[in-house]
Amino acid sequence: MTVSGTPDHLSSLARRALLRGAAAGAVGAGALGAAGVPAGASPGRRAPAGGPRGPVRVLQPGTGPTRGRYVRARAEEVLWGRLPNRLSEPVAVVSSGDVVTLDTLSHEGLLEDQGQDPREYFGSFGVPERHVLRDAVEVAARTPHDGPGPHVVTGPVAVRGAEPGDVLRVDVLDLPLRVPYGVVSNRHGKGALPGEYPERFVGDPAHAAYVNEGGNISVFTEVVRSRGGLRGRLPGDVPVGFDLHPFLGMMGVARDTTALVDSVPPTYTGGNIDINDLTVGSTLYLPVQVAGAMFFAGDPHMAQGDGEVALTAMEGSLRPTLRLSVVKRGSRGAPAQAFEQPFAENRDFWIPIGLSDPDGPEGGGNATSLDLAMKDAVRQALAFLVEERGMAGPVAYAYLSAAADFQCSQVVDRTTGIHALIRKADFA
Repeated sequence: MTVSGTPDHLSSLARRALLRGAAAGAVGAGALGAAGVPAGASPGRRAPAGGPRGPVRVLQPGTGPTRGRYVRARAEEVLWGRLPNRLSEPVAVVSSGDVVTLDTLSHEGLLEDQGQDPREYFGSFGVPERHVLRDAVEVAARTPHDGPGPHVVTGPVAVRGAEPGDVLRVDVLDLPLRVPYGVVSNRHGKGALPGEYPERFVGDPAHAAYVNEGGNISVFTEVVRSRGGLRGRLPGDVPVGFDLHPFLGMMGVARDTTALVDSVPPTYTGGNIDINDLTVGSTLYLPVQVAGAMFFAGDPHMAQGDGEVALTAMEGSLRPTLRLSVVKRGSRGAPAQAFEQPFAENRDFWIPIGLSDPDGPEGGGNATSLDLAMKDAVRQALAFLVEERGMAGPVAYAYLSAAADFQCSQVVDRTTGIHALIRKADFA
């Protein structure tokens, strides 16, 4: 039977009990993780997440190392579900070239369909209260969720000297985890297969442990240390894990509008672009639209596959350290394409970014076609090779076909994304 909401036979109390059972079942044999227990121990008693033998130090607000200007995720300053516009007031002001450290919060565990109480939600998976972020608790209790999106947004941060027509260069210097756990969710009407999932999951009693209070699917995922690195470990009878590659799903600058800006669709000013290549060592270029640029960040991810098909990545709070620099038009500090649309690079690749609807929903858009996103990515990549690298157009187009990769950034944010990977070594 397909059920679109919460199963009638499951009360909130019963569901919490099922979630606790799922958490206990997540522990794999022979492992000791962030919230795990050794093989043979009682699965009902779980070691504290991030404890002495855990893989990650819990970074509560005001604790742990920071660099440069430190911006907390204060309940009275963050935005929930919406992005800054030209009327927004900055929560901090820095100079070009300054380093900032931001506390960012995942929305998972804070949302209404999960009970809007992070202590109770994460506690149902064995996370002790001292390892639930205090700022997450405060935001869930005090910040108005007055935007259409789910994301908790830190900022905006104004950068002195940034003016419309400039580019804001964002260098990603560090991305430590704030907690040793995350959540992957699939909600009704969203994801790559809306109308199919989570409806088929919710209607199957065998999957009841993964159904949250709002009748959507949320899969708690613990962080473990393996072979010197951090991995996410999924619950269930089949042992499965994956390497973590933390990045910010959302980095952007304010749009020049007085309208409410939805946090979900990415636009030409960045936002929820969800490109998993923007890890430590990467750079994102953003076209400035308002004085001060008004930079913001959020939607922290611990890991994400290309496409992000269920709806979310492994969402988990991070503490990014970034350098914010203003690049004036005509200088060599940013590619020409970045003055009109986001552009990225890392050590190995230049990353032209294609969006199916870069102008956003205000004009009645939000085209979801991957075909449109692909065409935009190819046009951006071709322009980069011709205008920045000096290649002849026919040769550049041939190179893209022969050697460049085009990856699906995400298919779930209404405006879809595809980005190109142009290998720098090919131009050595």
